[in-house]
Amino acid sequence: MSYLAVENDRRIYFEHHRGDERPIVLIHGWGANTRYWDTTAPALKAAGHEVVLVDLRACGRSDKDFEDATIAALADDVVKVVEHLGLSSPVINGWSLGGAVATAAAAALGSRAGGLVLTGGASPRYTATDDWPGGSTDDVEGVLTGAAANRADTFRGVAAAVCATPPSSDVLDWIWGMFMEMGPVGDDSLRDLARTDLRKELGGLDIPILLPHGRDDAFVPFAGAEAVLELNSRARLVPFDACGHAPFLEDRDRYLAELTGFLKS
Repeated sequence: MSYLAVENDRRIYFEHHRGDERPIVLIHGWGANTRYWDTTAPALKAAGHEVVLVDLRACGRSDKDFEDATIAALADDVVKVVEHLGLSSPVINGWSLGGAVATAAAAALGSRAGGLVLTGGASPRYTATDDWPGGSTDDVEGVLTGAAANRADTFRGVAAAVCATPPSSDVLDWIWGMFMEMGPVGDDSLRDLARTDLRKELGGLDIPILLPHGRDDAFVPFAGAEAVLELNSRARLVPFDACGHAPFLEDRDRYLAELTGFLKS
């Protein structure tokens, strides 16, 4: 286990699995943690890749009492881990809220980043505007209000909506259990996501971008992934039919094939 102090004495948890092939940093979404990648990371490691997983602030094994849990702060942590490990041209892969974190981190890394993957990524925006598809800030506040009143039932409902086809009870319990490990400060990350706009940063990236996205995503509309193609000519969208918010869980073999192919390109 490894920890890195990023805010005074507050630490984030990360894992560094060494390999000779291109490094990849895996960033989970709101409420989850590094274990969310347990069907993905071992396969990448077996293929020889250098794999890094990060628990965002207030999530998993990271400290829970951070003062700043904004998307910018989370992205800065990722950059610090990349620099701490001396990763060479890493691909940054973010799922859900982690997509916004990955985008901001890739923008900060600039030419030091090797690529960006937005896996059902809530990027460059999560909430809708007149010219961007998405949910509403009221929806976000509704979830957070529900979590404040009844965290267990609210997170159970969120977990149940991740996949297009209801998962087994074991998988649902696994996802829910991770959500329940997040401290209340983590709610600030979702609230900040609702007002984050990274269109300028995403449009300015001069690196390859892969977008594996479920057509039946209940959290980040497929239209949002399609809109990314208008922002950056280096982006490539891979639709996952009959998949929801987590194609790496719902269609693992195809997801791994697309991801490993991207890493080799």
